[in-house]
Amino acid sequence: MQFLLKGIPTQLALVQRRPARCKAAIVEAPAPTGENLQRPHGKKVSMVSLGCPKNVVDGEVLLGDLTRAGFSVTDNHEESDAIIVNTCAFVEDAKSESLEAIVEAASLNEDGKPRKVVITGCLAQRYSEQLASDLPEADLVVGFQNYGNLAVSLQRTMGLELTPEALALAEAAEVQRQQQLQQQGAAGMATTEPGAAERSRALAGEHAAMAAEAGPSTAQRVQVGAATVPFRPEWNRYRLTPRHSAYLRVAEGCNHACTFCAIPGFRGKFRSKPWQAVLDEARHLVASGVKELNLIAEDTNQYGMDRRDGRDLAQLLRELSQLEGLHWIRILYAYPSYFNDALIDEIANNPKVCKYLDMPLQHISNLTLLAMNRPPREHTMKLLSTLRSRIPDLALRTTFISGFPGETDEQHRELVDFVKTFRFERMGCFAFSEEDGTPAATLPEQVPQRLRERRRDELISLQQRIGEEWAEGIVGREVDVLVEGYNDDDWLIGRTQWDAPDVDPLVFLTDSEDDAIPRLEAGQIRRCVITSNSLFDLEATPVA
Repeated sequence: MQFLLKGIPTQLALVQRRPARCKAAIVEAPAPTGENLQRPHGKKVSMVSLGCPKNVVDGEVLLGDLTRAGFSVTDNHEESDAIIVNTCAFVEDAKSESLEAIVEAASLNEDGKPRKVVITGCLAQRYSEQLASDLPEADLVVGFQNYGNLAVSLQRTMGLELTPEALALAEAAEVQRQQQLQQQGAAGMATTEPGAAERSRALAGEHAAMAAEAGPSTAQRVQVGAATVPFRPEWNRYRLTPRHSAYLRVAEGCNHACTFCAIPGFRGKFRSKPWQAVLDEARHLVASGVKELNLIAEDTNQYGMDRRDGRDLAQLLRELSQLEGLHWIRILYAYPSYFNDALIDEIANNPKVCKYLDMPLQHISNLTLLAMNRPPREHTMKLLSTLRSRIPDLALRTTFISGFPGETDEQHRELVDFVKTFRFERMGCFAFSEEDGTPAATLPEQVPQRLRERRRDELISLQQRIGEEWAEGIVGREVDVLVEGYNDDDWLIGRTQWDAPDVDPLVFLTDSEDDAIPRLEAGQIRRCVITSNSLFDLEATPVA
């Protein structure tokens, strides 16, 4: 089966494996009594969660909405009555994986049990009309602005009676939408005008009433809307991550104009999540058993800089570290700007902040960086030197793009030499992907695909050797390890402060032979000695 997304052909082949299951655990934070216990319809939903941690949070919030609206969640797609495919549209490979998952989900209906197929995520936001046209199997295509309406839309599509909880979620989403329109001036009145909030609630009520009267035959398949949308409460989620670790979104969207990136077009403009909302969410997550918060955004270290209250990421780290029971705070997706002395000092001196920074650099050659519209080499080198010198034991993770249009052999060698000499503790690399609608997609001197991949493979092979040597250097040290649990091969695994979930190496754990040392259990942070390494993974045993 072949699809054409804005000129990008993506060849799909139906494979025999079943869509990946997402194991989940509900957040047992304080909530209105009985909200999560109402299952009036007995209908089950499952989710295929693809893409980045921001998508994970979106998926968790959607599942939380659905449980409150009366659905139950299963990790078995064959048992489900509706399958949500939460898609990614970052690069061509991600689109292909998302389309494959949609087709696989729809193919399960061949067993005779009708299941609704719902497409959410960035692919839905970016290619909604084409998905609906090319994939008649998709019952709903839902974008970010309409996530709050999903419970109502799904109940309508399934021919079910609407629950009060689903209607309340839709009403709250409509209130937010009306308020956003007012703020943009589209409603023709200021947000402070007397009665504005009441009018918003009245409009929301009318919208919910219309939804209640509408039958499934009138349900819209495509429900997308704007990319820049208000923040919804995100603490009351159905968690897809382990109980002890969670993602905390502090901002959304991006104002940068990197020539290779389409994300601002479908994730919207940069906006920081309100200060109190972040703190409240963090408190709920920690109360539910979370010991590690991974801070995420498009540009996490830009947090607060779109406001004038002086509350930035450094202050947020200080405030979060006051939460009793929270042990690790990790910064993911930093941009190579926005690092001031206060932020660097907070990372260096706050014992709860992991000595780890994820900061995609994309390239190091000035000509390539100029074509990418990224910060120049001199700025980057100065920043890297500052971070390494002022933050003891820092592990830096970055990603690069190989084969960007116009990249010469000389510029590629410059990047290879830089990786060799700087020796990042963690590094990934992508072959350049022409994203439709981006300036880089139409630049001259496009590098042949095979050459892009060959250059990427050279960088990855080089980093594997560097990572292995770094791991060898850790052997014999005592470090704290977060115990994750057993993997599919029945190995007990964990992570150090230098390992982000899902993307970095693992620690393979063995219980101590000393009976005086307690056995390892998932969710613990234990002092361990690194006994050996297997390539870039570590092996360890507890000492306390």
